[in-house]
Amino acid sequence: MMRTYKFKLEPTKEQIEKIEWTLGMCRWLYNSMLEQRKFAYRMGR
Repeated sequence: MMRTYKFKLEPTKEQIEKIEWTLGMCRWLYNSMLEQRKFAYRMGR
């Protein structure tokens, strides 16, 4: 049997800004890599 725990996060304003920036960069990177894959597929690679 596995135990699980739930914790409520209460980040500060600065932490919220850093989290949002990090997630924005992750989204940008994912979309950029997806576009490169689509381009490579269209080029027949």
